[in-house]
Amino acid sequence: MTKQKDKLYKHIHPYPPFIPEEATKLIVGTLPPPRFSSGELKPGDVDFNYGSKDGQLWVILNEIFNADFLFETSEEAIVQRREFLKSKGIGICDMVACAYREKLDASDIGIKFYELRNLIGILKKHPKINTLLFTGGNSKNGPEYFFRKHLKEVGDIKMKRLNKESPRIHEFNLAGRTIKTISLTAPSGAANRAVGSMKLYKKLKQENPEFTTIDFRVIQYKPYFIGTED
Repeated sequence: MTKQKDKLYKHIHPYPPFIPEEATKLIVGTLPPPRFSSGELKPGDVDFNYGSKDGQLWVILNEIFNADFLFETSEEAIVQRREFLKSKGIGICDMVACAYREKLDASDIGIKFYELRNLIGILKKHPKINTLLFTGGNSKNGPEYFFRKHLKEVGDIKMKRLNKESPRIHEFNLAGRTIKTISLTAPSGAANRAVGSMKLYKKLKQENPEFTTIDFRVIQYKPYFIGTED
């Protein structure tokens, strides 16, 4: 396997987990595009988790919380996001520490080998976290997919399904503590085709032709980020 890896591009996650002490929710993705690891950012990128100018997570959160984020390559934009996460009790910890790719692009499906972060170990160090917000589902090399791989690595932890419709919801027990997982529709342009095929999106689009895939995600994400899902 070492020889196989030697022929691939090594893509190291550029950011450590960002988890405020009071965090109760944890955003869990895969890893940022390779340019964030090499420092070759595009104008408009933010040098922070989910900072790609092409990504939609911070756009969605901006709408949900009316946060007035800056979308620019500046220290102020980074500080804004850090302070926002602290104030809302939200952390970020992607699943993949390092990926090996045939092509140096951002696609999850292009990952051939990987090294995962010890998310269960991290959760044990942050006992207030009760919800994992996966920015994608259980398709190959998605956040839920990698988390299930991780659970098999660390021991006999089972996920119990609570909702099979989108967003998929599960829960698991960690040392007597119940943690819920929500598999949100990925906040990327690549997932727009999947959004466009959803019955609810089609219905809302028919009712309002100006309704967008961003609007759809805002509706889906909002209850899980502001805590009104019950």
